[in-house]
Amino acid sequence: MKVAYWIVAGLLALFYLYGGGLKVLRSREQLLPMMAWVDSTPMPAVRAIGVIEVLGAVGLILPPLTGVAPWLAQAAAGGFTLLQVAATGVHLRRGDRQVALNLVLLLAAAVTVRLASTWG
Repeated sequence: MKVAYWIVAGLLALFYLYGGGLKVLRSREQLLPMMAWVDSTPMPAVRAIGVIEVLGAVGLILPPLTGVAPWLAQAAAGGFTLLQVAATGVHLRRGDRQVALNLVLLLAAAVTVRLASTWG
């Protein structure tokens, strides 16, 4: 179970570290080709989502790695599950039916919640 956790959580952490980092560092114009939803979202909110994603990625890796508060990994994975439920809703409300990536991330986060229970 722990090997499965590290594989799934590691991939999830890399994805959110990259995506969150882009949201924190790039301008609206640079984000628009990848993330159409930023055109109608205030940049402070986009930046806040980016910070949350980066912190969540750290939360998936550091607690189990260090053994300090390992329950935080399960909380981070649960947070990513909720994030993808909300993101899918945003895409659907905007008329964007391309939610396959959101659903894959939702599934990966939900699996990670279960796998993270091995640390508790």
